Amino acid sequence: MSKPVSINPKISHLTPLTPTTDWEQVLNDWLATKRSKNTQRVYRKDIVNFLDHHDGLTLGKFMGGDRHTAHELLTRYKGQMITKELTPSTINRRLAAIKSLVSHAYSCGHCEFTLETVKSEKMTQYRDTSGIDIDRFKTVLNGVDRSSIIGVRDYALLVLLWSNALRRGEVSKANIKDFDPDGMTLRIFGKGRGTEAETVSLGQGTVMAISAYLELRGNVDPDDPLFVAHKLGYVGHRLHTNSIYNIVKKRCESAGIKKLMSPHRIRHSAITTALDKTNGDVRRVQKLSRHANLNTLMIYDDNRLNAQKDMTELLDGLL
Repeated sequence: MSKPVSINPKISHLTPLTPTTDWEQVLNDWLATKRSKNTQRVYRKDIVNFLDHHDGLTLGKFMGGDRHTAHELLTRYKGQMITKELTPSTINRRLAAIKSLVSHAYSCGHCEFTLETVKSEKMTQYRDTSGIDIDRFKTVLNGVDRSSIIGVRDYALLVLLWSNALRRGEVSKANIKDFDPDGMTLRIFGKGRGTEAETVSLGQGTVMAISAYLELRGNVDPDDPLFVAHKLGYVGHRLHTNSIYNIVKKRCESAGIKKLMSPHRIRHSAITTALDKTNGDVRRVQKLSRHANLNTLMIYDDNRLNAQKDMTELLDGLL
């Protein structure tokens, strides 16, 4: 691997203000405030990426310098990411990780500045909320061979994702005890809710699909994951988010779906279909999507109606 190019030679002269600070411990303490293990992993990687882009830079040197140099380093790093054409969401996540760590160190007395003046990239949320319609999703389901336990699992997984518009993290975290087939409910831990659980109602088809999968698994413990791997060497391990993503992608590709599909695309599909079937009743559909902000759901509805296309056709027709 080639050595990262230094984008600021002055960093070699930076001297930590608190040379005895255990910066690895500071980093670990900050990461521990993030509930999600995945978030902890990604944020650690983001911090390492930032330091690796500056030859010889360490957390101690960065935090121990003056705020002007720190601002310069982070701003140049942002500019380099823009030059590399990274997505705004990736740029903003990396900036947020660094600024949050600096803020934590500042509050703990390990540095004398914050970096809130470094602005994030402007973003348009949910520019594309499209997915696939119900007929094409049925094609995906019909293509699943349920003669094996993997097929039965994937079918149940797909039905659950569609019918409840769940996020893959919510599905991955679910355990068998969270599933109540008699009450037709599933307890989930939603995005941004930490350890606060919520219960969602399930459709009859979803209950039947999950029950059929659990029956094939045989003797299970209530604390076992609801969905597990069945690949040799990983049997019984929790089906994590990347695996759920790959299952959806593979099943949709096998069904001839040209659009790149993911669990979140299925969520988009389900929400858009619900809006279609309720004639845009955003209040009712919000109960399904569980968006905290109704304005977010309005973006789905606007994209579904495509008013811009209607106006363009109106003007075009006047020519």
